[in-house]
Amino acid sequence: MRGIMMIGPYRIDPPLILAPMAGVTDKPFRLLCKRLGAGYAVSEMTTADTRLWSTSKSRHRLDHAGEPAPVGVQIVGADPRQLAEAARINVDLGAQIIDINMGCPAKKVCSAWAGSALLRDEALVGRILDAVVAAVDVPVTLKIRTGYDSRNKNAVRIARIAEAAGIAALAVHGRTRDMRYEGEAEYETIAAVKQAVRIPVVANGDIDSPLKARHVLEITGADALMIGRAAQGRPWIFREIAHFLATGRHLPEPSIAEVRDVLLDHMRALHAFYGETRGVRIARKHLGWYARGRPEHAAFLEIAYRAESPERQLELAANYFDALEAGSGWQADRAA
Repeated sequence: MRGIMMIGPYRIDPPLILAPMAGVTDKPFRLLCKRLGAGYAVSEMTTADTRLWSTSKSRHRLDHAGEPAPVGVQIVGADPRQLAEAARINVDLGAQIIDINMGCPAKKVCSAWAGSALLRDEALVGRILDAVVAAVDVPVTLKIRTGYDSRNKNAVRIARIAEAAGIAALAVHGRTRDMRYEGEAEYETIAAVKQAVRIPVVANGDIDSPLKARHVLEITGADALMIGRAAQGRPWIFREIAHFLATGRHLPEPSIAEVRDVLLDHMRALHAFYGETRGVRIARKHLGWYARGRPEHAAFLEIAYRAESPERQLELAANYFDALEAGSGWQADRAA
């Protein structure tokens, strides 16, 4: 792995970053990934419209109590003054790094001319970055895609605008906005960005194994890697990649017992953070990711998704992984 990455005064070690993912990278998941090897984790994107911050969802997204430094908060919007104000308030609430989202391809975000839709207006990109950097005394980072579509790959120009504005680090997802998450990520554009600027560059997109991580670093020359969907149900991917890049050797897969314990701790944290009703509902998708590809997972999830209490949800999850560990097979009729 390349040298240690810095974002302003903060050392990102190892230089493996949990990507911000709406509805996924809440505080329980960020803490878990940091414990299992991520050097840095960025919050779910939060709207820059502070009028919407009174909802329960926003209050949870703004909760960073007890998180290890650096605390990174991602904001999304299209109005420079609004984004600058949102950055100031988040710093007052404990953010140590502000990240600006210009990479989200979601229709509801892009229809508001935010996220990756901003890549179509380079002048507005510059005004936003200038405003946010001037508004706060903490490092400001930026997440982008390679461009809006295959005919308009302007990541290098955006990167130069970012560097001139004082952006501290730049993450690039190897897809255009119109690709969403389909097709394969490409890394040549990220390599071109790295050659064009002196600020740290983070490569993102389809990094799902230690071998792929090494491949992407070799192609791009990036200073760090950002991992998103591959960490869903597999938060230990960070320690696997870090170990392989440092030693050239693969860590053994976690045992079924360890997977069970990580999952149960994760679910308990979700129940405590969100409360029983919402916590059980949010834990369902994580339960599905941990069980993905395992024997009888569909039958198990059909029953587990009906659990309404934390106790029942935990019991079903423990029983399922205990049966996998014992090699006895999970039987739906016994769990129903």
